[in-house]
Amino acid sequence: MHKEIVNRVSNSKLVTIDLEEFYPLGERILFDIKKWLFEETVLKEKDFRESVKNHDWSQYKDAFVALHCSTDAIIPSWANLLVATNLAPYTKRVVVGDIDKIESILFNEIINKLDVEFFRDKLILVKGCASKPIPQNAYVQLIEKLIPVASSIMYGEACSNVPLYKKAKN
Repeated sequence: MHKEIVNRVSNSKLVTIDLEEFYPLGERILFDIKKWLFEETVLKEKDFRESVKNHDWSQYKDAFVALHCSTDAIIPSWANLLVATNLAPYTKRVVVGDIDKIESILFNEIINKLDVEFFRDKLILVKGCASKPIPQNAYVQLIEKLIPVASSIMYGEACSNVPLYKKAKN
């Protein structure tokens, strides 16, 4: 007697959310302004403005750019603003910080715009393992947004998950 193999995962009422599916496409670039500082430590306004003026900004087309300085130089606010002003026409997004900051800001925007009404009273699995760099705080924000609507929330994979939340029965 042959017993039919049943895929219980595909037959479950579980709704899976994979944040990797929301990952914005585009190159991530860390733009270090230290190269435009005198001896990589002092910002001389005239020289800095000349470097900004002569730079080829088109190479950042459709990229996500993080502005930072890898030395301990004190950078006036206007310097980052000047660079951002020149980057803005080409890039998808400019932030002051590192690549992690870009990812964090992008996912904050994505999750804020996410309509969670579809998930009302559903059993939700927030997929774990991702091959793209999904910030940890993106998962936290997602959970916060889902709690008011979800029946239950789990994290991980369908075959192995961790229960996080279950709505109290009235």
